[in-house]
Amino acid sequence: MPDLPRKESHLKVLRLLEANPGVSQRELAHDLGISLGKTNYCIRALLSEGLIKMQNFRNSDNKAAYAYLLTPEGIVAKADLTRRFLAQKLQEYEALRREIDHLREEAGDS
Repeated sequence: MPDLPRKESHLKVLRLLEANPGVSQRELAHDLGISLGKTNYCIRALLSEGLIKMQNFRNSDNKAAYAYLLTPEGIVAKADLTRRFLAQKLQEYEALRREIDHLREEAGDS
């Protein structure tokens, strides 16, 4: 899966936005451990794919405050990405478990 890092970033962003729609991009960048620019790029990609939408807080004193809401397509995409990453991580886990067993055999441990 060549665009795996991008899809993983999208999944992380979708999960965080679902949990906290009012999070700022700066807070999101901090929570993800990525730059603000990369966060903005990811948000724009999710917006252009129709997976999230922005809604202005009309009652907010901060008129630049937005909520990022998952669209129905975003909810479906998040579920699909979650299933795919779970399957991938289970495969990685099994491969790692086999390698550990092999190393234990080589080391003479039981």
